[in-house]
Amino acid sequence: MPRTRVFKSGNSQAVRIPVELAYDDVDVALEITRLGDVITIYPARNNLSDVVAALRRMPKPPRVEKRKPIDVPVRRRD
Repeated sequence: MPRTRVFKSGNSQAVRIPVELAYDDVDVALEITRLGDVITIYPARNNLSDVVAALRRMPKPPRVEKRKPIDVPVRRRD
C-alpha cells in the first residue's frame, strides 16, 4: 500500500499522490470529502448545465425514427 505524508503548501495542507495512484491527466478537477479520519479524493462530477452543454455540442442525427405507441394493459388492484 503506497504511503505519503501531509505537508504545508501556503495556508493549506497538501498530499503528494504517488505515481502508481496518479491520474493520467494532470488537468483533472478533483473533489475531496472527509468522513471522520477517512479522506476520499475522486474526479469531480459535471453539474447538470455542463452535461446539457455537452449534449448540445453532439451532432444531430440525420433523421429521427418515429415509434408506434405501446399498448399497456390496465392493471387491476384486488
